[in-house]
Amino acid sequence: MKRQSLTAYGTALQATQAETPTPTGTQVVVKISHCGVCHSDLHMIDGYFDLGDDRKLDVTAGRKLPFTLGHEIAGDIVAVGSDAKNVNIGDACAVYPWIGCGECERCVEGDEHLCNTTHHLGITVDGGYASHVLVPHPRYILDISGIDRKIAGSLMCSGITAFGALKKALGNVRGGPLMIVGAGGVGMMGLQLAKALHDGPIAVADISAEKREAATKAGADYVFDPSEASARKAVFKSCGACDAAIDFVGAEGSLKFSQSVVGKAGLIVVAGLLGGKFSTPVPMFALKPFSIHGTFVASLNDARELLDLVREGKIAPIPVQTRPLEEANQALDDLRAGKVMGRVVLMP
Repeated sequence: MKRQSLTAYGTALQATQAETPTPTGTQVVVKISHCGVCHSDLHMIDGYFDLGDDRKLDVTAGRKLPFTLGHEIAGDIVAVGSDAKNVNIGDACAVYPWIGCGECERCVEGDEHLCNTTHHLGITVDGGYASHVLVPHPRYILDISGIDRKIAGSLMCSGITAFGALKKALGNVRGGPLMIVGAGGVGMMGLQLAKALHDGPIAVADISAEKREAATKAGADYVFDPSEASARKAVFKSCGACDAAIDFVGAEGSLKFSQSVVGKAGLIVVAGLLGGKFSTPVPMFALKPFSIHGTFVASLNDARELLDLVREGKIAPIPVQTRPLEEANQALDDLRAGKVMGRVVLMP
């Protein structure tokens, strides 16, 4: 099978070849038709996350090179092991990549994505920048009938990340606006989900005028440039203090802005991974009580629920650019440069 592989950290991906896997037991082989390009792939290529103050979280351990990135996978089942039940060759599917041990308390309760033992496709085991991928069990194979393949795979990361963050944020909204910080692929998905699941005002903040315009066209009630010195005042004047803010950027500046626009008892949900550090005066937790809540993708049940919402036509599609697998490096470069509107999806 063909792949675009990470062969050395900090360098471009390289075209490689490998044997197409043969499934055994409960394993399933999916021939990939589409694989989304995610910002976290850039961190995997770099080999670290930025922790601020020139500190880095090294993420190179335990990954044998060459390694295949890509975790937003859609395709067709082409082979199954002898113990793989309820799946058929030829079925179109999306692949849930956030795989745990399947046995611990978190996994049993349905929070497999939070398991301490990670078998995440494209993160710790080979993923979707390839013509085929090996999936360990049919439970990670999700039906995408009635859903555009171009977006189906990306629902397994950008989609469920936005969905999981939104579920947390909406529990704190009591009539005030919801703020979405960052109108990239995940933020735009968050906006579409918010429109479908929330009937209150929705604000979007992004430093890009082009992305603010896209958010307005997509239905945002208010848009703001968080880089402007008067941004906080503009928010309070236009729509009032926010009950909740979702930070889809995950940088020092975006988190500071999010904190500045929530009111008393406000909630900030951090979903982005751009990097940096954050600090705030400790007395503010009591003087202006607020909460900061981290989120990481969402559960397998959430993924199924999201697919149903999309299948029912309740979620408007985000912009998608398709490119051949061989253009993976250009797609990643464009993403790093902030040139991507919506999602770039590779087609092996």
